[in-house]
Amino acid sequence: MKKIGIVLLVAAVVLMMGSCGNKTQKVPFDNGDSLNMVVDSTLYGICGEGTSMNMLQMITDTGDTLMLDISNAKEKDKVFGGLQVGDRMAVMPNDAKTAAKMVINQTTLLGNWVMPNPIDGSDEVGISIKEGGVAESIDQSSIIYRTWRLSSGRLEIVLVRDGASDVEEMSVYDIVKLTADSLVYKDEEETFEYGRQKPKETYGEDVKLEDSSYDDFKM
Repeated sequence: MKKIGIVLLVAAVVLMMGSCGNKTQKVPFDNGDSLNMVVDSTLYGICGEGTSMNMLQMITDTGDTLMLDISNAKEKDKVFGGLQVGDRMAVMPNDAKTAAKMVINQTTLLGNWVMPNPIDGSDEVGISIKEGGVAESIDQSSIIYRTWRLSSGRLEIVLVRDGASDVEEMSVYDIVKLTADSLVYKDEEETFEYGRQKPKETYGEDVKLEDSSYDDFKM
């Protein structure tokens, strides 16, 4: 019995030493099979004042300041949303982090995006892309958008379909076009073309009534 106890004690000490000395930690949501995990190599940060026509100055979220050549990305139409100092950017860099293979302006991506209802075209439906990864549906109950994110240059949207018992599914899209007024993305089956939702016009706010006069009451 004593020999078994000593063996168990030694095994416990070895396990404790191994866990303390091992600096490798599991990534959140890691299922234990790291080979199946997709590593997001995207750089996230702010567009800096040193940005020019073919160079993007990027202050990354980790505090680095990079000068990235975007000329090749522009030639391949892989600069989405424009470049504006102070906007948040998502960039797919080359291995040396000297050039950008794709640039997505996250600030431009935010907002309400709508299209004519594909069923009858009588009204507009769409998606609201908000800060903090929040997504919401616009005037549609069959699809409930919940979250969004950019990963490896692609747009990932988590949604729930009507009648699916609150089962979440994730759709992954390639961005085709992003401007101040247009958003187009696609998957293997469909292409979605949106326009930025315009504020609804209000009537009657600027109508001014003339003051009544004595002549208005003449018989």
